[in-house]
Amino acid sequence: MNLSARKIYKKTNFSKVFVVAFLLMSFPQSKAFAAAYKDSVKTIPVKKDTTDENNKVEESLIPKETINASYTTGLNPKAASFVQQYAQKESKEYEKMKIWGKPYFDLYDKILTEYGIPKEMKYLSVIESSLQPGTISWAGAVGPWQLMGDEGKRFGLRMNGAIDERMDFYKSTHAAAKLMKELYSEFGDWLLVIAAYNGGVGRVKQCIRKANSKDFWDLQYFLPEETRNHVKKFIGTHFIFEGSGGLTTMTAIEVGKYKAQMGNASAIQLTDEEIKTTSIVEIKGRYLSAVVSSSLMMDIEQFNKWNPGFDKALAEGKNYAVRLTKDRAAIFEAKKSQILLESIRTLLNG
Repeated sequence: MNLSARKIYKKTNFSKVFVVAFLLMSFPQSKAFAAAYKDSVKTIPVKKDTTDENNKVEESLIPKETINASYTTGLNPKAASFVQQYAQKESKEYEKMKIWGKPYFDLYDKILTEYGIPKEMKYLSVIESSLQPGTISWAGAVGPWQLMGDEGKRFGLRMNGAIDERMDFYKSTHAAAKLMKELYSEFGDWLLVIAAYNGGVGRVKQCIRKANSKDFWDLQYFLPEETRNHVKKFIGTHFIFEGSGGLTTMTAIEVGKYKAQMGNASAIQLTDEEIKTTSIVEIKGRYLSAVVSSSLMMDIEQFNKWNPGFDKALAEGKNYAVRLTKDRAAIFEAKKSQILLESIRTLLNG
């Protein structure tokens, strides 16, 4: 755990055309997250990232703001160059992993949820071991979650000459979830959890003191290169698998700013089927729920269930991430100007 597992990937060269197409399709633009960063621009001009001496990318292809099924989130400019190269290098193997790794991801989702850990933290196992239970790092970390011996013992895993339960997917995931919960209680920030998982709690605390900040992007250069890149690999992996960022790819500060912007910041409870069949469209303006639902031929009760506080938030001038079925989201995008005008007419007419 303290030092990440050595992984072997096929070196795959993608054509520039393929990479551009992949990134542009995977990371659609949005506006909601821009204000969470000081630098509010639509795309990110990339400078040399000193965490990667081989970085020669001159211009980022990844839009700064993105949308996913649960939250509208963005990519911190300080990670853009690294994530772009990482996506280019690993996307082919990870697309395959989405298929063969599904049973493991399903197991991870179930167990992480039991501990109140975001499901997306399963991608930590991807960068730790590529889901290979027999992975052993030079530092002695073992298994799909790359747990060190003292951690395995602390969380009740058996380790002897005959058996090492750090290699057991079920038992090691329970142990990893307990460790992540412990780390989150300590730091309250998922990026710092990942940094501490890789580099140790003491080291992260020391870096916080040196940087006089708990913001990963401020303290990253006090961390070893491997640890700071480990965090960026997690962000890149999340983008490849999810098509965007999420609350686990933002600092606590960024999460707070983002939630403050959004009228429907508190997450609603959705079934897996609802998440799969719906998408988010971010809006701002005096839309009315009655007009939107009527224009889209959508039941108003269902609309309000997915979009609590819709009218109040927009009346207060806030952004709103409206959830719609995917077909209705496409219709809304095409008709949103007309729907806004109709909403305003309705307001004026009382």
